[in-house]
Amino acid sequence: MIIESIFILNLVFAVFTVFREKREISATWAWLLVLLLLPIIGFILYLFIGKKLSRNKIDDIRTQKQIGIDQLVDLQKEQWNEEELLPADAITDTAREMVHLFLETDNAVLTKHNKVELLTDGKEKFKRLFADIERAINHVHVEYYTFYDDEIGNKLLHLLEKKAAEGVQVRVIYDSFGSHGTTKKFFARLEELGGHAEAFFGSGRSFSSFRLNYRNHRKLVIIDGKIGYIGGFNVGDQYLGKSKKFGYWRDTHIRVQGNATDSMQSRFFMDWNATAPKQDRIEYQESYFPLVKRQGKTSIQIVSSGPDNDIEKIKLGYIKMINNATDYIMIQTPYLIPDDPILEALSLAAFSGIKVKIMIPSMPDHPFVYRATQYYAQSLIANGVEIYQYDNGFLHSKTLVVDDKISSVGSANMDYRSFKLNFEVNAFLYDQEISEQLSDIFKKDIEKSTKLTIEDFKKQSLWLKFKQYFSRLLSPIL
Repeated sequence: MIIESIFILNLVFAVFTVFREKREISATWAWLLVLLLLPIIGFILYLFIGKKLSRNKIDDIRTQKQIGIDQLVDLQKEQWNEEELLPADAITDTAREMVHLFLETDNAVLTKHNKVELLTDGKEKFKRLFADIERAINHVHVEYYTFYDDEIGNKLLHLLEKKAAEGVQVRVIYDSFGSHGTTKKFFARLEELGGHAEAFFGSGRSFSSFRLNYRNHRKLVIIDGKIGYIGGFNVGDQYLGKSKKFGYWRDTHIRVQGNATDSMQSRFFMDWNATAPKQDRIEYQESYFPLVKRQGKTSIQIVSSGPDNDIEKIKLGYIKMINNATDYIMIQTPYLIPDDPILEALSLAAFSGIKVKIMIPSMPDHPFVYRATQYYAQSLIANGVEIYQYDNGFLHSKTLVVDDKISSVGSANMDYRSFKLNFEVNAFLYDQEISEQLSDIFKKDIEKSTKLTIEDFKKQSLWLKFKQYFSRLLSPIL
C-alpha cells in the first residue's frame, strides 16, 4: 500500500512538474521518463538540469542592444541587395538566401573583406592568441565556456594581468559550470589591476542559481576591435593535448582580421551587459569599433543562438546549407544528436545522391552523449551517410562545409543542446578558398579515421546496444 501510494504521488508530481513548463514534446516525454524511472533522484536531476531560465533573466538578455552595429543592421535591411553585399564569386542562390535568413532572424550583418586563418592545433592557436594580446593597446575582451585554473589558464591570466597593469581594458566572461574549479578568487589580481571578470549567470554557488543547462558555450576573443578569434577551442591544458585521457585534441578555430570583429564585439557586449553589474556595463565608444581597412576577401556573418530566443538560428543555417547542397556535405562534430529536422535533412541529402560525410570522436567525454551519438551514427549510415570515427585523439571540431562554397566554424555542435539549451556563436563564411581549405582538412583527417559500417554495430554486445537505445530516448535533454 505504501509503495503504491509513493508511485501514485511520484506520477502526479512528475506530470505536474514536466507539463507546467512549455517545452518541446520530445523533451517533455524524456523528462517524464526520467522522473518516473528515478523517483526522488529524478526530481533532483530536474531541479539542476531541467529548470528553465527565469523570465527576468531571459528579458535581461533579450533587451541588450547590439552596440556598434544597430545602424548597420538597419542600413542593410533598408538597402537589401544581394549582388552588392556579396562578392561576385560568392553570389549563389544559397548564399543570397542565407544572408537574408540571418539578417532577418539575428540581425547578423554581412561583413566583407575579412582575412581568415584556420587554426586546428591548440598550441598554434594559443601561440597566435598570446602574441596578439601582447600587442594590444586599447582593449582585450575574452569569452570562454571553459577557463581552467591550470597551466595554460594561468599563462593567459598572467598575460591579461600584465595588459591590465599597462592600462589596457581587460574584460573576461567565463561560464561557471564549464570552468568548474575556477572561482572569482582566480581573477582577484586581474581585478586589482583594473581588469574585470564575470561568471555568466553568476558564480552558480547559490542553490537557486545553480543549473547545468543554459550554459554560455561561446568562445570569443576580440583585441583592439581589429582581431577576433571564434571557434571550438576553450582555455585548458587538455586543449593542448596534455590530457592522458583524450590525447591529441583536434579542434577548429579561426583568426579574423576585418569588420567581422565588429559583430563579435557586439555579441560580447550583449553578453557582458547581461552578466555584469549595472555600474560595469559598457556603452558605445569609437575605440571599440575602429575603422578597419580591407584585410582579405572573405565575407562573414556572425550568428548567435540561445534559449533567450525561440528561433534556433544556427540550426536553421545548418538546415539551409544541407538542403541546398548539390555535391557534398562535410561535418565534424563531437556530439551527433540531431533533432528530427536535421536528421531528415541529412538523410534526404544522402538519398538524393549528395555525398554526406560526418566525422565523430572515437572516445566519449560524456558517456550518455556518446552512446546517443553512436545510435544516430548507425541510423544515418543505414540512410547512406558516411560516418568516420577520428582515431588520433579527441575530435572537438564544430564545422560544416558544403560544395566548396559556404562553411561554418563556431561553438555549436550538431546536437539538441547546442540548438536549444546553450548560448552559441558561429561564423558563416562565404568564401570558396576557405571552404576548400576546410574540405582538405577533413580529407586529411579521414586518413586518421575509421569508416564505420552497419556490420560494426551488429557486432556490438546487447548491453552496449541497450545503452545506445536508452541514451537515444534521453537525447532531447542530454
